[in-house]
Amino acid sequence: QMKKLGFSLDWTREKYTLEPEILKTVLETFKKLYQDGLIYRAERIVNYCTHCGTAFSELEVVHEEKDEFLYYLDYGSIQIATTRPETIFADVAVAVNPKDKRYKNLVGKKAVVPLINKEVPIIADQAIEIDFGTGALKVTPGHDQTDFEIGQRHNLPKISCISSEGKMINVPFQLAGLPVSQAKQKTIELLKSSEKLVKAEPLRHAVGLCYRCKNPIEPLLVPQWFVKIAPLAKPAIEVVKKNKIKIFPNRFKKLYLQWMENIHDWNISRQVVWGPQIPAWYCLECNQEIKINFLDKSKKLVCGTYKELKNKYSFEEIKNGLQTLTAPVEASFEIEEPKKCPRCGNSLFLQETDTFDTWFSSGQWPLTTLGYPDSKDFKYFYPTSVLDTMWDILFFWVVRMIMFGLYLTNEIPFKVVHLHSRVVDIEKKKMSKSKGNVIDPIEMVEKYGADALRMALVFGTAPASDIVVSEEKIKAMRNFSNKIWNASRFVLAHETKLKVKSSKFKVTNKDGQWILSELNKTIKIVTRQIESYRFGQASETLYNFFWHTFCDKYIEMVKPRLNQTASGEDKKSALSTIYYLLSTILKLLHPFMPFITEAIWQMIPGKKEPLIVSKWPNV
Repeated sequence: QMKKLGFSLDWTREKYTLEPEILKTVLETFKKLYQDGLIYRAERIVNYCTHCGTAFSELEVVHEEKDEFLYYLDYGSIQIATTRPETIFADVAVAVNPKDKRYKNLVGKKAVVPLINKEVPIIADQAIEIDFGTGALKVTPGHDQTDFEIGQRHNLPKISCISSEGKMINVPFQLAGLPVSQAKQKTIELLKSSEKLVKAEPLRHAVGLCYRCKNPIEPLLVPQWFVKIAPLAKPAIEVVKKNKIKIFPNRFKKLYLQWMENIHDWNISRQVVWGPQIPAWYCLECNQEIKINFLDKSKKLVCGTYKELKNKYSFEEIKNGLQTLTAPVEASFEIEEPKKCPRCGNSLFLQETDTFDTWFSSGQWPLTTLGYPDSKDFKYFYPTSVLDTMWDILFFWVVRMIMFGLYLTNEIPFKVVHLHSRVVDIEKKKMSKSKGNVIDPIEMVEKYGADALRMALVFGTAPASDIVVSEEKIKAMRNFSNKIWNASRFVLAHETKLKVKSSKFKVTNKDGQWILSELNKTIKIVTRQIESYRFGQASETLYNFFWHTFCDKYIEMVKPRLNQTASGEDKKSALSTIYYLLSTILKLLHPFMPFITEAIWQMIPGKKEPLIVSKWPNV
């Protein structure tokens, strides 16, 4: 697709994220972060998809408005309101706002969790919204980020009632092993029958969904690898504040700074097979409580702790069939695989099966593609001038590249970030295969030409906004290509007859003076628009000048003089002018429509060098 669309790239420099040289840099970066005290393992609340079996960052969670219910439950001395009654089994407290006078006398006393008759303390915390529900919140640190933070402040225990498979655990027998959605309905039934469900009110609220499979995200306590982000974010904030890196459109600068100033530590581990494994090795003698899933010699899946498995299976059988392992947070590990454990002298190690978040390696792309740290390419090309990407991965990718670039080199990776638009259909919906609203670019190129598709993608667009693309718009730009071709043929046919040269000519009439004045205005405007990354406006300016000013007006003005049989000075002046106009317009149009402009350029006598390297027009 990229080649057919005319991307101006050096195809000899293709890179792949799993190439050995790139992997080496990615792993070295992890080691450096660890040695600098910026890597840690922790059991934190993560956005976990029980269907995909992995954690995701907050940026990868899709939030959709859904119509559900807010359930009011009787906790003995107090009523609470929740959207998730199925998690009451992991409650460890009830929290109220310290400014809420209704509950002032209850703080420090006990509430009783229904169905399990468990007493929990009533505490005061500023995070509680007085006006939401009853103003009393059940605190479940094992299944909610806000509750986790409340639990940290009040030193509360963490309990889980949902497994990483999305099944209920540590719950009454009626619910044990049920999927979460079924458990929710069953819990509501049990609360009704025990007269602990006071009421249920309709509530429209945002629900987190997995961006891959669109199943609900479960906030779970899972051991993960994190990067301490504050030391990396601080210099990345400063370079944008001081305009060392400029972001276009400018409105995204404010969003960038807001997000970076409130950024959380980065969960860099994923429970997926594809991708580089985190370079950490666990000594099995020191960490016998590691949970292991492996395929035995008969290809049967075996699960258990190493302590349970070591007397039944050999280390080699476990290692060769290893699928996943889960190490306790307190497990000791080595960053490089040692021959012997420095603590116990044992030589049996298993590598962490978690892989890196894809943005951990992608975030080092400006470095790895140039052979960081010692190659000539890196020393010559880094930092680069402009990064162009879509606005929706500003926080996924761009901020990581800036942070890693500054951390590893003390230099910015690029000077300008240009955020381009997203292609949507005629109804302004995002294009996707599942919706069936995708336009195949190869099919459009074969039907209408690459230049028509290129122009349709940029014409009439505003920076970092949605681009409405339809086949009708592409067809319209095909018509524009035809207009360029036909007008050029007209000019070149007359040029061939009179052998004029555009470098030296005199303008002998007002028509010529007028069109050259219009051309100079267009050069100024288009140059300014391109330099400020307003490509949509630049394409419109050129379209209107070529079609309406050059073709509809000027060509029609000079046709009588060009069609004269005599070869007077007035005719030569008109022909020289129109020849110069065409040559200049081709240069201006070339970034947008490279194929047709290059083809016409090569038809002009005396044009030897490619149009792409010709000098940009001056006024």
